[in-house]
Amino acid sequence: MEQFVTLYMKLFFMMTPFFVLSVFLVLSKNLIKSEKKKIILKLGITVAITSLIFLLFGKYIFSLFGITLDAFKIGAGTVLFLSALDMIKGGGEVPDTDNKRGTDFAIVPLAIPITVGPGMIGILMVIGAELSAPKDILIVCLSLIAAVISVMGVLLISDRIQRLLGQQGLEILPKIAGLFVSAIGAQIVFSGISGFITTSLAG
Repeated sequence: MEQFVTLYMKLFFMMTPFFVLSVFLVLSKNLIKSEKKKIILKLGITVAITSLIFLLFGKYIFSLFGITLDAFKIGAGTVLFLSALDMIKGGGEVPDTDNKRGTDFAIVPLAIPITVGPGMIGILMVIGAELSAPKDILIVCLSLIAAVISVMGVLLISDRIQRLLGQQGLEILPKIAGLFVSAIGAQIVFSGISGFITTSLAG
């Protein structure tokens, strides 16, 4: 249970739910409630399928290109850390998307690359490469699905959150989440460096 909760929290924050919320509120401001629900459902399905693909098949990409897991950890962790810094600095920009196109923005840019960005993809591949036991694979997949459902839940109550926190609150939340994400990124980088050094010494 502890492993499930830890993975769930990591994946949830790596999906940058509060930045996704900010973008969603801007892009969906002219849509009715039923249209918003369709967007959220489409987003959830896209994020779940895309994430599971990278999670379960990422290790084959390592084999194909001859990339070591430690090297990829350093790269993916760095990308995630830099993405977190953008969140903290408030550098994330809302894409210029035409709201009249209905649910077009559910997949691009809301699902990809905002929810499932380069950092998220890299970390999913790292997690997937370390999986071997069927029980561990099941726990990670369930954690991922739970994180996706949670992001959808945040968007479903987006209007309430906006009224409760106001504009300033919505600007602060991504910065706080960015601190957690930066820590996760740094931890993954250190893990990759440690593994690289250990392998080099052993060799």
